[in-house]
Amino acid sequence: MRAQSIFMSLLVCLFGACAPDSGSDMADHESAAEFVERIQAEMILVARESETAAWVRNTYITPDTGLIAAKANERWLAFLSDALEQAKQYNDVEMSAQTRRAMEMLKLSTSLPAPSDAVLRAELSTIATELEGMYGAGRYCGAEQGDTGQGDADQNCRDLGALEDVMDNSRDYDALLDAWQGWRTIAEPMRPMYSRMVEIANAGAAEIGYADLGVMWKSGYDMDVQEFELELERLWTQVEPLYEELHCYVRDGLQGVYGEEKVAEGQPIPAHLLGNMWAQQWSNIYDLVEPYPGVLALDVTSNIEAKEWDAVEMVEVAEGFFTSIGLPELPDSFWQNSMLTQPQDRDVVCHASAWDMDNGKDVRIKQCVEPTEEEFSTLHHELGHIYYYLMYKDQPFIFKGGAHDGFHEAVGDTLTLSMTPGYLKDKGLIDSVGVSEQATINQLMKMALDKIAFLPFGKLIDEWRWRVFSGEVTEADYNDLWWSLRTQYQGIAAPNVRSENAFDPGAKFHIPGNTPYTRYFLSFIMQFQFYKSLCEISGHEGALHECSIYGNPEAGKRLGDMLALGASKPWPDAMEALTGQRQMDAYALVEYFAPLTSWLKTQNEGKVCGW
Repeated sequence: MRAQSIFMSLLVCLFGACAPDSGSDMADHESAAEFVERIQAEMILVARESETAAWVRNTYITPDTGLIAAKANERWLAFLSDALEQAKQYNDVEMSAQTRRAMEMLKLSTSLPAPSDAVLRAELSTIATELEGMYGAGRYCGAEQGDTGQGDADQNCRDLGALEDVMDNSRDYDALLDAWQGWRTIAEPMRPMYSRMVEIANAGAAEIGYADLGVMWKSGYDMDVQEFELELERLWTQVEPLYEELHCYVRDGLQGVYGEEKVAEGQPIPAHLLGNMWAQQWSNIYDLVEPYPGVLALDVTSNIEAKEWDAVEMVEVAEGFFTSIGLPELPDSFWQNSMLTQPQDRDVVCHASAWDMDNGKDVRIKQCVEPTEEEFSTLHHELGHIYYYLMYKDQPFIFKGGAHDGFHEAVGDTLTLSMTPGYLKDKGLIDSVGVSEQATINQLMKMALDKIAFLPFGKLIDEWRWRVFSGEVTEADYNDLWWSLRTQYQGIAAPNVRSENAFDPGAKFHIPGNTPYTRYFLSFIMQFQFYKSLCEISGHEGALHECSIYGNPEAGKRLGDMLALGASKPWPDAMEALTGQRQMDAYALVEYFAPLTSWLKTQNEGKVCGW
C-alpha cells in the first residue's frame, strides 16, 4: 500500500497538482528578500517531488520509474529555470548580504542547469535519468574464469557488485582483467548520450550567465574561478610528493606478485591490479604491500564476518560513534525508509548515497551494505552527510547544504580517522593494538592506501570534465583525455588497448550521474584539518595518528556547531568556526603521515620512481 500511495502521489504531481504556480507574474512591489522567501517555500514542495521520484527510480529501476523520475526532474528543472529568470530582475538591486548570498545559492542549486526551452529541458531530464538507470542496471555477460563456454550465457552475467568482488579479492591477473574490462562495456552506449547532455547543460549554464558548466561548478567556492583553480594546484603540490613515494613503493610490491613483465619498473601501474574497480583506493591490496607482515593485524573485514553483523548492526555501530560525541540518535524514519541491503527482486543503484527527502524531516541512506571494512567505513561517510542534514535542518531551505560541497564530504571521513587501532580493538574488530614503530608504519600504510592513493583520482575527474564542458575536447577524444590524465596524475594506465567506442569515464558512477567530484579531493584534504582541530579540542597529546575523539562531547559540540551553519556563511567562516583557520591546507595531512613519509623515502632509495 505504501508503494502504491507513493506512485499515486507522484502521478498527481506530474499532472500539476502538487506544487503552487512558480509565480512568473511577480508582483511589482515584491522585494528581493520577499522573492527569496517565496521561492524557498515553493522549492520545498517541488524538490520533495523530485527527490521522491529519484529515490524510487534509484531503488526500483524499471521503465515506468524512469518515466516518473524524468518527468518529476523536468518539473524541477522548469521551476529552477523560471526562478532564475525572475531573479535577474534583482541583479542591480540593493539587498542585504544574506539575501545576496541566497540569490547566488539559487543560481548554483543544481549541477545540471536546464535551458528555458521546454523541449530541451525535457530531453535533458530524460537523458540524465536514462544514464543513471543504465549504470544501475549494468551487467557484464562475459565468461567467468573456468567457464567452458557451455550452458546458459545469462548465468555468467555479473553486476557491479559481483565484478567488484573480483577486483577487491582476486590475485589472478586474467580474472582481474576480465572483470575490469567487462564493467567498462556497460559505459560504451553512454558516450553519445553524455555528449548530448553536456551540450544541453552548457546551454542552461549560459542562460544563467556562465561560460560553460565547468565554470558554473567552479563558481561555488566563494572565490574567483581563477583563484579557485590556483588553490587546487597549491593543495595538490602539497600532497603530490607523498603520493609519488607511495606509488613507487606499491609498484615495487606488485612487481613481486605479478612480475616485471606485467608491472614494469619506471612505468605506470596497470589499472586493474590495485584492488579497486577504478584504482581510486588501494587498501584491498594491503596484504601484498604490508610493510611488516604479521605486525598489528588489520583484517577488519574478517572480524566483521566473524561477528556476523548484518547491515543494521553495522549502521548501529557507526551511529554509536556520532552519538558518543553528543550528536543525536538517528530518527525512526531513517530506519524505516533507508535501503541498507541489495534487493534480490529488482535492479537498484547500489552506489552509496545519503538523502534529505523532506526538508530535514526524512533523512535516509541507500547502500547495498556488505560485511567488509570498506562498507563499514562508507557507512560512516554516509552518516556524516545525514548528521549534516540533521544539524542544519533549521536553516532556510536555500542554505541547507555544506559550507561548500567538500565540507559535506569531509564530515563522516573525519570521524573515520578516529577509528584508531585502540578503538577497533574495543569494538572487537582487530585482535591487538601495536605500540611499536613497525605497528605504526603498518597502520599508516593501511590508511595511506585509502587516503593518499585517492588524491590524484579525486582531482582528475573534474579536470577531465572541465575540458569536456569547455569544448576543448570533443566526444571522439573523451577516452584519450581520460587515460592521459590518469597517467599524468595517478601513474596508472589501461591494461589493454581501448577500443574507439570505449567510454571509460562512464564506468564511474559520478560521470553518468553528473555529480561534481572536486568536492572529494577537497574533503580528503580538509578532513585532516578538521580532525587535528577536534583532537586539540579534545585535549589529545601525542602523535596525531593516535588520536580518537570517540566519546568526547567537547569535540562533538564544536563539530555540531559548525554543521548547524549549513551554507548560511561563506566557507572560510565555517572553517574558522571549527579550526580557527580561514584557508584549506594539507599541513595536517602531512603531519599525520610524517612517519610513513620518512619510512617510504628510505624504502625507495635506489628504485626507479616516477613514470
